[in-house]
Amino acid sequence: MVEISASMVMQLRKMSGQGMMDCKKALQEAGGDIDGAMEILRKKGLATLAKRAARETSEGVVVSWSSSDGKTAGLATLCCETDFVAKSDDFIRAADFIRDCIEKCEGDCGPSAILETDVGGTKGSDIITETVSKTGEKIEVGDFARYKLDGPGLISTYIHFNGKVGTMVEIEASDEKVAGADAVKQAAADIAMHITATKPMALDKEGIDGQTIEREKAIFAEQVKNKPANIVEKIVEGKMKKFYAENCLLEQQFVKDDSKTVAQVVSESAKKAGGEAKITRFVRFEVG
Repeated sequence: MVEISASMVMQLRKMSGQGMMDCKKALQEAGGDIDGAMEILRKKGLATLAKRAARETSEGVVVSWSSSDGKTAGLATLCCETDFVAKSDDFIRAADFIRDCIEKCEGDCGPSAILETDVGGTKGSDIITETVSKTGEKIEVGDFARYKLDGPGLISTYIHFNGKVGTMVEIEASDEKVAGADAVKQAAADIAMHITATKPMALDKEGIDGQTIEREKAIFAEQVKNKPANIVEKIVEGKMKKFYAENCLLEQQFVKDDSKTVAQVVSESAKKAGGEAKITRFVRFEVG
């Protein structure tokens, strides 16, 4: 049997980030070959991931990245099983790598786009596997979206203080001067925070699926079924109007000034800069 020296163990530990005993066992199994031991540790991570595939990942963080010009941004969730692991150095390093992946990613949505992204010769999937091996927990990219603006406008992101809720909102403007105005930038930042709190279902009522609309109408109709048909119709219409106002971002009352809708806040901020602006899309991710 090849003698495994302390220096070999330390070298593998430095390369892999794994524990001393895991490194020693891998080296013994690989007959002292460092590359072979690294492959053994990687397989250990894949095995752990497969074994824990059915586990719930209700802890973790939302990760965001934005370009310096505000034209490109991305949002992703990195999830794990326990709060203990979510706060560990290994998990935090993985989250930092996922942030780099968001910047380099060529896809615009879905976890697989992140997992296939290569940063400095390492893929997102490699980092997940390594972190699983180190922590012994199931870890996964839960959600991912990346926006890119080709015309005038800006993209704003917001991560709640607990790190578990994040939003991204895209605003198109009539020209770059309007997009770069402080009032518009502030409105974008405020609305990103607003989305975190209010959980809108869609940008407007056209974005709410038909099944949800029909279900709500049926519930409202059932509540007043003993009234005359023409009265029921009017009541349902009124309740649906309220439903849209509560669940469609553009119609929601702005959390910092409920005398205005979100759409009005954006429009007014653009007018101050001498132009026009509108929200075109948004996303809200939450861990847990």
